[in-house]
Amino acid sequence: MLQEEEILLIVYFICVIFLLTVFGLIFFVAFQRRKNKILNEKLMMEVRYKNEIATTKIEIQEQTLKNVAWELHDNIGQLLSVVNLQLNMMTGKDCENITEHIKETKSLVQTTVQEVRSLSKTLNSEVIKINGLIRSIEIEMERIERLKYAKTSFEVLGKPKEIKHTDEIILFRIIQEFLSNTIKYAKAKKIGMFLNYTEDFLYLSISDNGIGFDTSLKTESSGLQNMKNRAELLNADFSHTSVIGEGTQLILTYKLSK
Repeated sequence: MLQEEEILLIVYFICVIFLLTVFGLIFFVAFQRRKNKILNEKLMMEVRYKNEIATTKIEIQEQTLKNVAWELHDNIGQLLSVVNLQLNMMTGKDCENITEHIKETKSLVQTTVQEVRSLSKTLNSEVIKINGLIRSIEIEMERIERLKYAKTSFEVLGKPKEIKHTDEIILFRIIQEFLSNTIKYAKAKKIGMFLNYTEDFLYLSISDNGIGFDTSLKTESSGLQNMKNRAELLNADFSHTSVIGEGTQLILTYKLSK
């Protein structure tokens, strides 16, 4: 027969094994819950990302249509008005130097055609995919200059690196929203932007010399929050500062994939 000490030792080992089994089960259940939570969060992030891409594409198209409306009214409309005036002058009974008027009218028509062609490029829904981020920004800055909203400068530092197309869409929308807010509210005379490509990061900076605003005050505009949310979706660092009377600046740091 087993001695009492041997029995106690067996009981002790059984208890140890039982406790280890219980702890193992608890750890396994906790691990599975944690794993499921991470998977659910990842799935929700992917769904949010896809929804944001769809929303951003629509917003870019809406902003493009607004830009087209402004340009038709402020630029092409004025050119056509001058053409019409020139034609009226040429049909006048006492019109002099008709050859000179024809040359001026022809030049205006050529300019208008160029403006329409330039405008048509921005209407393509895949403009960012076709042109890429840098050229899309250049087109926006050129439009601001052309419509005399403000003087602009745009500089690219470092060697441009490939960025995922969907990320480019979100980055462009952040830029577009800042520029739109500047034109609407800032009364800025200058807008500056630069992209700095390093080995691991893309640094983006946009600034204007407008009236600025008090960032501590809540506003009804959702533009700033939208920019923050989109930067967060890209896992990008985002900073937006403004000083009354000195202007506003946006700085974004985006990690480049390898």
